[in-house]
Amino acid sequence: MAASRKPPLRAEALLAASLLTPALLLVAVLLLVPLLWLVWQSVRQDGGFTLAHYARLVTDPAYGATFLQTFRISAIVTLACVVLGFPVAWAAAESGPTLRALILALVVLPLWTSVLVRAYAWIIVLQRTGLVNSGLEALGLIHRPVILVNNEFGTIVATTHILMPFVVLPLYTTIRTIPREVLAAAASLGGTPAFVFTRVYLPLSLPGLLSGAALVCVLSLGFYITPELLGGGRTYTVSMLIARNIALYDEWGAASSVSVALLACIFLIFFLAGRIVPIDRIVGTR
Repeated sequence: MAASRKPPLRAEALLAASLLTPALLLVAVLLLVPLLWLVWQSVRQDGGFTLAHYARLVTDPAYGATFLQTFRISAIVTLACVVLGFPVAWAAAESGPTLRALILALVVLPLWTSVLVRAYAWIIVLQRTGLVNSGLEALGLIHRPVILVNNEFGTIVATTHILMPFVVLPLYTTIRTIPREVLAAAASLGGTPAFVFTRVYLPLSLPGLLSGAALVCVLSLGFYITPELLGGGRTYTVSMLIARNIALYDEWGAASSVSVALLACIFLIFFLAGRIVPIDRIVGTR
């Protein structure tokens, strides 16, 4: 009798489809249609089909240099976030409730502030008369201001600060799930602290570490405001190249081809990371 009361499987499928249809239509309109338009624009020129825009990515040295600088900045920022974020995530996971809440609040609080505000704050801190140069001069470590902004260094520092939470938070979540009994067992069997960390603690925290690193790498590839303000025209990224092609030259085809190439690189990064860590862990759905 209980089994007969269950709705038929086909009725359940129709109900699920009816519930999903509005969301799928919204995704199609807001995501797939612009993406298809972007691809279409990248292969059109004077009303006809062309691959000249993609050929320029290979033949024009300026395009290659821009991609190289963008990926170099992204790699350095990712490494810096991992190196600096791991101790923060570890401290938050191993601390008591009060200190843990304070650490996490300090990590999350910058996310509530506009990227534009944080970029200008770093300009104030790193400029020739800023806090860093003034402090170094007061300590007698330098005799004249060091150029810390309007270059690649300033861009890397500001981007690292802005993206740090995206490493700390998933890493903290993963560390919290590591069974303390496993660490205690490794130590009781004669493992030194260094051995326990490198052979037990670090491998178990690797999913959160890779998830955060993949997110930081992808997000930094598309940064525009930070390199525009702190780069001073000396740091030229792919996002700036796209904006220049549209704003200065009205080259929608060239800008679209660069966008498609960058999107393909992002998909490749997620694919490679997904070979190690499930993609739902990277995007934060599990």
